[in-house]
Amino acid sequence: MRQHSIRIFMAACFGLLSCVAAQAADKVNVAVLNAAGDVGLFIAQERGYFRDEGLDVDLTHIDSAVKMMPLLGTGDLDVGGGATSASLYNAAERKIDVRVVASRARTAPGYGYQGMVIRKDLVDSGRYKGYADLKGLKFAFASPGSTPFSSLNEALKKANLKMSDMSVTYLNFAAQVAALQNGAIDGTIMIEPYLSQVTGSGAAVNVTMTEAYYPAAEVSLLLYGDKFMKERPQVATRFMKAFLRGARDLKDAIDQGRWKTGPIADDVIRIFAKAVNIPEAVIRAMTPQFADADGEINMESLRMDLAWFKESGDVTSKTITADMIVDPTFAKAAAKELGPYKPAK
Repeated sequence: MRQHSIRIFMAACFGLLSCVAAQAADKVNVAVLNAAGDVGLFIAQERGYFRDEGLDVDLTHIDSAVKMMPLLGTGDLDVGGGATSASLYNAAERKIDVRVVASRARTAPGYGYQGMVIRKDLVDSGRYKGYADLKGLKFAFASPGSTPFSSLNEALKKANLKMSDMSVTYLNFAAQVAALQNGAIDGTIMIEPYLSQVTGSGAAVNVTMTEAYYPAAEVSLLLYGDKFMKERPQVATRFMKAFLRGARDLKDAIDQGRWKTGPIADDVIRIFAKAVNIPEAVIRAMTPQFADADGEINMESLRMDLAWFKESGDVTSKTITADMIVDPTFAKAAAKELGPYKPAK
């Protein structure tokens, strides 16, 4: 009887400890685009890196970084990701502090990741042969005032064209794939894995990678909301540490812009394919992004994009600078805790 009572007592204690442990996990609300820039987050979630840091991370799909901005400003979201946008600078001007805290994905020689796609029938017919033929085409973008506009602007400048020489509409990435397939748009600046998906379907041609006309473009960045940074800085650093572990796994899976063969790459591809519900073969065929092991940001890319936002009138502030929206302290602290990146053998 006594042993039975002890067992009940121990079971109750164990249950209580389990509940306390569960309650102790810090909740972090994160928005994802379900694009290649999110893969470091997917890895950290699937491999338990967030759990290792005592975090309970909820990943929610939102189809553009612009739509994440107000939620990051109010604290309904802690973390977001995607391209910088005019809304990020305009929020900073209104003292809504959302900060770029780390690089997630950028282009580099051999690491395409983002390209300009044109409908295949326009390429086959000769309607599109080069940058000059962008005139009169209809392009789709995920949202207004976003960096793909800056990217396209760099291509247009090669042919002495302006954005007004084209027609623009707004569709999320998945809808852009469908629009290219049914002929509703002529082209877009597209990121992986949608880039490989639409070119693999035969609907469009990747006519040039962003790297060809806009080197080292910061295509996707990690964003922190004001409340997350100021009210839970230790949680924000632990989150960054887990994210960088995921980014380093991604780096270990890639060699010069191509997936390696072997268990690391196979597992990363599996995790990515599962998260975005795309066949592993499509992921294997895509050109992965350059992943920075320490999350360091190419500030020159942000400055170029801001210059375009000001030129286009999407940002009207005369005093705002790219440096004002960046806070590298969390990435630096996390990288210091992790130590120097050492490639997996």
